[in-house]
Amino acid sequence: MPTAILTGQPVPGSSIEGDLRSLGFEVRTAADAADAETLLAQVPGDQRVAIVDARFVGHLHALRLGLTDPRFPLAAVPGAVTARPAGRQALTRAMARENSSGGGTAVAVGSLADRVVTALDADGATVHRPELGSLVATVPGDPQTRNEARQAVAAVDDEAVRLKSAVKARDGFFTTFFISPYSRYIARWCARRGLTPNQVTTASLLTALVAAGCAATGTRGGFVAAGILLIASFVLDCTDGQLARYSLQYSTLGAWLDATFDRAKEYAYYAGLALGAARGGDDVWALALGAMVLQTCRHVVDFSFNEANHDATANTSPTAALSDKLDSVGWTVWVRRMIVLPIGERWAMIAVLTALTTPRTTFYALLAGCAFAAAYTTAGRVLRSLTRKANRTDRAATALADLADSGPLAEGLAAALRKPARRLPGIAVPALALLGAAAVVATAASTGPGSPWPAVAAVGYALTSGLAVARPLKGALDWLVPPFFRAAEYGTVLALAAHAGVNGALPAAFGLVAAVAYHHYDTVYRIRGNAGAPPAWLTRTIGGHEGRTLLVTALAALLTAAQFKVALTVLAVAVALVVLVESIRFWVASHLGGAPAVHDEGEPA
Repeated sequence: MPTAILTGQPVPGSSIEGDLRSLGFEVRTAADAADAETLLAQVPGDQRVAIVDARFVGHLHALRLGLTDPRFPLAAVPGAVTARPAGRQALTRAMARENSSGGGTAVAVGSLADRVVTALDADGATVHRPELGSLVATVPGDPQTRNEARQAVAAVDDEAVRLKSAVKARDGFFTTFFISPYSRYIARWCARRGLTPNQVTTASLLTALVAAGCAATGTRGGFVAAGILLIASFVLDCTDGQLARYSLQYSTLGAWLDATFDRAKEYAYYAGLALGAARGGDDVWALALGAMVLQTCRHVVDFSFNEANHDATANTSPTAALSDKLDSVGWTVWVRRMIVLPIGERWAMIAVLTALTTPRTTFYALLAGCAFAAAYTTAGRVLRSLTRKANRTDRAATALADLADSGPLAEGLAAALRKPARRLPGIAVPALALLGAAAVVATAASTGPGSPWPAVAAVGYALTSGLAVARPLKGALDWLVPPFFRAAEYGTVLALAAHAGVNGALPAAFGLVAAVAYHHYDTVYRIRGNAGAPPAWLTRTIGGHEGRTLLVTALAALLTAAQFKVALTVLAVAVALVVLVESIRFWVASHLGGAPAVHDEGEPA
């Protein structure tokens, strides 16, 4: 149980002790600063501890924000400071420094908690100070100020502020106006019944899987039920994040589950639609796989661009300035958020079209919408990259190299080609990646079953891939390298499976791409959580993007169509088992090991 140490002169009628207990703290009272230091030393080092001024006046939610957020080792609001285990040493040092400088004497003035925060700042410690907005948090110095503070507290509805803050600050049009107005109340209902965000996330996944199962029936009633359940799953998907913000239940495991399940839900639904269409005699597996490839490549563009600019110098791009100017005009903000087809708009479109039309029509609309959104966002980011004046950091180059997912073959070629790569102009790196990707996909799409030419093109692709990553990815457009690699691998598998002409080849290819895409998403989530890339042995075991591409093209050249289908199935199962076992092991171990909590607001995906 966390411990709160009350300091300062107690105030008759104050609710601070009850408020702290309602937040789960065990409350202890210190007679002076020296006594507070003694009590601090008695609290076990693996527990959260807070130092709170007994004269504190403010909203309960202000205390909650300041003292219970699991994401920050040190946090403070006026009159209160807290430390998680990772920040205990800094807090203990600041307390000792305050006492040794005379702050523990009878002549010390002001709030001990605030003086400790000042000492922490002087020591260079990072102290999180939450945005309180209209919430009150203060330590009045006299009765009149105290009365004024209490009146300010009474004038603001603490619960209304808490509900409003549960909604993501930046979200899509559909989510903002059609989901969040009521999903926040569902989040509060869940919080009052002790439900956790992870439980709601799991409920959202199960609902989406049932929706996919309904779509797989191939009946009109099944399609209607699937559309309704998909929207219900999205409501729960919004609710889990709002519950996390409402109750401050952030965790590394929760962030991973939320992000991973979003992808699993959507791609499982694509498979359900394809199965339902097949029951009606319409084979749309190529469209389903194409939609997954396009959507995954869109995400990789987002991830790569954001990582490349994560810690770059200030943005001086005229394109960015124009974007900021457009954001100042209200209606353009919503138009620009809608045309990128974020998850809310995308799932709403899929749900409506599933209920009213056919799976083929649904996929046509999805592919058209996602293609336009991809062209719009990628073009804007290319222009921004070309016009901004910024230097890429070593951290950004490392992140892009991890996202590239180069295997032993590409790494070996990169080591051999490092000297000639240094002489290449900056634009040559993404150009090489694009050239190799386009060549292997075009060859796979234009040749017949059993042709050796895709394998030859895959050898060339491995060569251009190695050359592309032979030097640090710090160029203006080097963030395009990972998306080009994803498009090459996924596109080649799609083209070869489509040419196989045997029943079951495309579903097997769908499974393989899904397994590989999971690995690529998992890499992103590890980087976002500051956990680094997956272990090198994992990338070597599953071959890297160039190794898998070469293997699939070789299998297509050497095997019959029926054998190729079996080979794709076996490869999909093997990759899925390896990456899933390692991923689950890593995230569960991180959660149990007390990894810092993560809650990534991100962009609407």
